[in-house]
Amino acid sequence: MSLVLGIDIGTQSVKAVIYDADQKIITASAATELSLSQRSDGSAEQHPVQWLDALAAVTEQLRDNRLNSVEAVAVSGQQHGFVAIDQHNHVLAPAKLWCDTATVIEAEEIMARMGGVDRCIDIAGNPILVGYTASKILHLKQTQPDRYSLIDSILLPHDYINLVLSGERSMECGDASGTGLLDIRTRRWSQPMLDALDPDRDIAALLPTPRQGLGQIGTVTRDAAARFGLPQGIPVANGGGDNMMAAIGTGATSPGRLTMSLGTSGTVFAYSDAPVIDPRGEIAGFCSSTGGWMPLMCTMNCTVTTELLRGLFATDIDHMESAIASAPAGANGVTVVPFFGGERTPNLPDGRGSIMGLTNANFSQSNLLRAGAEGASFALRYGVDRLKELGIKASEITLTGGGSGSASWRQMIADICDVPTRVCTHVEGAAFGAALQALQLLEPDSSIEDIAHGHIRFDDAKGAHPNMDNVARYQDYYQRYQDYVSALRPLYEAQE
Repeated sequence: MSLVLGIDIGTQSVKAVIYDADQKIITASAATELSLSQRSDGSAEQHPVQWLDALAAVTEQLRDNRLNSVEAVAVSGQQHGFVAIDQHNHVLAPAKLWCDTATVIEAEEIMARMGGVDRCIDIAGNPILVGYTASKILHLKQTQPDRYSLIDSILLPHDYINLVLSGERSMECGDASGTGLLDIRTRRWSQPMLDALDPDRDIAALLPTPRQGLGQIGTVTRDAAARFGLPQGIPVANGGGDNMMAAIGTGATSPGRLTMSLGTSGTVFAYSDAPVIDPRGEIAGFCSSTGGWMPLMCTMNCTVTTELLRGLFATDIDHMESAIASAPAGANGVTVVPFFGGERTPNLPDGRGSIMGLTNANFSQSNLLRAGAEGASFALRYGVDRLKELGIKASEITLTGGGSGSASWRQMIADICDVPTRVCTHVEGAAFGAALQALQLLEPDSSIEDIAHGHIRFDDAKGAHPNMDNVARYQDYYQRYQDYVSALRPLYEAQE
């Protein structure tokens, strides 16, 4: 029996699944919530020790589910987080996360040194957006120079967990491309970008050489086995960023497959055999974790939006679902522009959420809840359209993330994007993708495409096809949303 473990270090929780490859079922899963430290300056941080404590709690839950029989493990992790460690592998500071917007000045400073946004795209394939790791590194240098001087290695969240599991410092090209420092065409660190980040220090010496494609970084150490209940000596796969692992877990491992994640953040991404460079810098030109490329658009406010509104009305998930279903497409004219935590696409780190179109006739709980989900969906529709403009057309969209559990939201995406949607039978795309990557270590003669095709199953009952009446209506409502964004944008650009 081939049992593998997939771990996902998320923003809100640490999750893990045990997958039985022979029976093709997830035999056990567990999760432990994480807290997030946020401040008014846009800071969003977690200490990596919290990830380890949560992982220990998760594996403790799995000990009675044959955890000691798993044969390989892989780790998925939230992208862009900055973990600074010293020569003894001790963490030097809390990790700034993907949703941290306190480093706007540092992002602009790096790009200015490079000669501007266009020059960054020409050199490395991507601009330095505020969420990327590069600006966080400069922020530590400028605000805590003593700690910065002690850095012996720069890691990303999943890399840090790999270090604890295997004792190896490593980084793979998919997650590495989210630092803003990788030349995504050559899959090597871009020396011009590194020099722009810190002209006085050899940053390349602090970064592991990016690993290409699939593979093993090491084995579970004795200490990690004792702490997490894993068998000592089993292989640890490269792992990758959560979007890269979700691509594996949802089958976006070959051209023509598009995935949309309705999580804390929202993402739209696809697989490509060649680099996809967006001259506007709106679609991130990331590498995949499977040897190809993964153009991706990210929004920072997806289920964040629906959870804020749900909390406002103190209602549970089931009531929110029925409320959304009871309101018509377009929410009777109510529109939510969901830039509550700043936004990456469009690039408005100082953006704020807005509720537009309210009247004494449409001011209702159901309209507001539906408008929240629609606003998050309109933001993602832009990514679908932009990918199409860059040559990547979706014939269907695989949905993953917490929002994909909503039947109303699944239908909404199908109508707004005019594309059928589907969901996998497993709900944890990133953790499951990590499990499939671990499985590939046990089946080295099988490609990751073959493994994905052989193990991913879709829930036909949860598929949604566009309602053509709503498709026509949503064309107008989507344009109304974009008009609001255009009107509001100068307010937040002026604050940068």
